[in-house]
Amino acid sequence: MFSVLKKSLVASLMLSTLAGQVAPAFASGTDDLPDMGTSAGSTLSIGQEMEMGDYYVRQLRGSAPLINDPLLSQYINKLGMRLVSHANSVRTPFHFYLINSDELNAFAFFGGNVVLHSALFRFTDNESQLASVMAHEISHVTQRHLARAMEDQKRNAPLTWVGALGSILLAMANPQAGMAALTGTLAGAQQGIISFTQQNEQEADRIGIQVLQRAGFDPQAMPAFMEKLLDQSRYASRPPEILLTHPLPESRLADARNRANQMPHVVVHSSEDFYMAKARVLGMYNSGQNQLTSDLLDSWSKGNIRQQHAAQYGRAILALEANKYADANKLLQPLLSAQPNDPWYLDLATDIDLGLKKNAEAIARLQKAPDLRNDPVLQLNLANALIQSGQNEQAAQMLNRYTFSNPNDTNGWDLLAQAEAALGHRDQELAARAENLALTGKIDQAITTLSSASSQVKLGSLQQQRYDARIDQLRQLQQRFRTYEKR
Repeated sequence: MFSVLKKSLVASLMLSTLAGQVAPAFASGTDDLPDMGTSAGSTLSIGQEMEMGDYYVRQLRGSAPLINDPLLSQYINKLGMRLVSHANSVRTPFHFYLINSDELNAFAFFGGNVVLHSALFRFTDNESQLASVMAHEISHVTQRHLARAMEDQKRNAPLTWVGALGSILLAMANPQAGMAALTGTLAGAQQGIISFTQQNEQEADRIGIQVLQRAGFDPQAMPAFMEKLLDQSRYASRPPEILLTHPLPESRLADARNRANQMPHVVVHSSEDFYMAKARVLGMYNSGQNQLTSDLLDSWSKGNIRQQHAAQYGRAILALEANKYADANKLLQPLLSAQPNDPWYLDLATDIDLGLKKNAEAIARLQKAPDLRNDPVLQLNLANALIQSGQNEQAAQMLNRYTFSNPNDTNGWDLLAQAEAALGHRDQELAARAENLALTGKIDQAITTLSSASSQVKLGSLQQQRYDARIDQLRQLQQRFRTYEKR
């Protein structure tokens, strides 16, 4: 069994992993720290980091309790990209994911991939605090901390580190699995990197607080959240997971507080989306515990208008989760009447209507939504409602367009497979399921499933050629990924 220190060492290194991103044209300002990212280029190229990121994302989808909720994914990616647009040294695209976990943590890895644990919504008091955690992770990425660690450890082959980092990633994403699987990969980790990773943490704080401030959030939120974490650890038998993977000595808190105090004082109100997301996470993804408490809802009911809306929305969620569809509908109607095009309300109204067997009403409401053409959340809701009402041909047409535009969304492929199965299109059902398998890291199964799809259609047909061409693509991907598989 590894000590907390060694776990902190390599897990923090993993968190520091990070590659740059596609620099937004409107990124502004310069950071007060030198851009060290380019110094790591001789160890790992940006292209290699992105390929490794793709590999690990697929493993994450297949083994971690990701929350594939389109509304929540849309919210955290919108919030994350707001921060990224104010970051420097951005060299790869960014993607943000949410894991259903009561362990308080966040981490980032190759290719601009940032993962948040759902417990963050329970412990952050406002949107600026949540943004401060994300800004910290984004800064790990833009500074390419892991690649820089590899540069300092030239005697270690980079791909030796890859195996260790993959194990750490999956253990952090799914804490219930424990750290036992890390025994082989961590055996060669060197204690001398600890001070380097602590420097990474402070560097990510310093750059992150600048990103936070430039993006229009309260810079005081970063030291405030750190202090909250330290306070919690003082009265707990075991510190929060985030403190094991992000060492937080008092010096880090003092430095963050000092930097925040030097920035202009601002009053920042959390968006309504933040409160809606918090209500949804606590109400729907609560690991069997009622985290959306009456105390919280009562507090919001006495707050500002955004909090009042979230309180009403939260009560409707609790009624829906209890299968009290009529009660949920009654609670939601005032909100929906006032804002009939709000995606949070439209999504919940769809679930309520389907629960009440009012499929036609759900479909009609969604089809009238002005943002339907551009909003993936509404499109998925409509496709699901169409399937539930037996209109599978229309759903399949819609989902074929959706998966073309959103090929990395497992929700789209899953719904398409359902629609094609209902239509009796066995080959197309298998093809959709194969895409889902590939996205969750099961490339072998994806190839086998696509081969079955190919055997279902006429020999030499255009459809068979399309399936076979996709099989070739997956085999090439499989060959590239073999480098990163544990041996």
